[in-house]
Amino acid sequence: MEIHNLKPEKGSIKKEKRVGRGEGSGMGKTCGRGQKGQKSRSGKGPRLGFEGGQNPLQRRLPRLPGFKNIFKKEYAIVNVDKINTFKSGSIIDPEKLYEKKVVRKKGILIKILGKGEITKPFTVKANSFSKIAVDKIEKAGGKVEVI
Repeated sequence: MEIHNLKPEKGSIKKEKRVGRGEGSGMGKTCGRGQKGQKSRSGKGPRLGFEGGQNPLQRRLPRLPGFKNIFKKEYAIVNVDKINTFKSGSIIDPEKLYEKKVVRKKGILIKILGKGEITKPFTVKANSFSKIAVDKIEKAGGKVEVI
């Protein structure tokens, strides 16, 4: 096979529709646009979003301030007092929090906050910690690991 022998697959290329080339072609006179009206004239009709004079959708919607940050990270928040329900010395990670139904969604980022008291030592693995939560966990004899 050489480059001068290459041909497109049969049926993959269609001929361009030639309009306005006489009545015998089937696309003569009005060129397939019908008789009168806005769509029959040059310019192919109204602009995108035009609703026939009715107030268009983009003008009906309110203009809201600000913007939506597409890089925003959503965290499931878990307070220290919720961790206190686990057995002493256990390793707490997102899977265990999901199993105990402390967190509702599986595979979500988790942040540990410092509300409440902690009395038992734990090894806590999470995506983020507040300073107060780290202090409380370490004061109780536990460890903090950022995933």
